[in-house]
Amino acid sequence: MKASPLLAANHERVLRALRQAAKPMTAYEILDVLRPFGISSPPTVYRALNRLLEDGLVHRLESINAYVTCAIESHQHGTTVFVICRDCGSVDELDEAELVARLRAQAIAHGFRPDETVVELRGQ
Repeated sequence: MKASPLLAANHERVLRALRQAAKPMTAYEILDVLRPFGISSPPTVYRALNRLLEDGLVHRLESINAYVTCAIESHQHGTTVFVICRDCGSVDELDEAELVARLRAQAIAHGFRPDETVVELRGQ
C-alpha cells in the first residue's frame, strides 16, 4: 500500500473510506459514509478526491464514475489497466505500462497527442 503524503483530515477520511470499501465508490457514496464525521458538502469530497488523484493514491474509473485506491505501488500514475466485473462490481488493477506505452506510441504515430490514458475492461 502506498504511503500517504501529509494529508488534511478530510483527505485522510476520504482515503480511509475508499480503502475500507469493498467496491469502487462514487463521490456521493463517499459523502454518505463521511456525513457522521461532519462532512456534508459534495465540494469537500471532490476537493479531497482531486488531491488524492494528484498524489496518485486513488484512481477514477471513467466508465462507472467511481473511485478506487491505487493498488500498485510501482507503476507510474496513468499507466494502469482496470478490469471491472459487471456482476459484483469488483475491480482489479493491472500494471500494464508497456501496453499503454505502445497504445500511446501508436496514437502519436497517427498524429494524435494523448493527454491521458484510461483503459477499462468490463465483463465477468
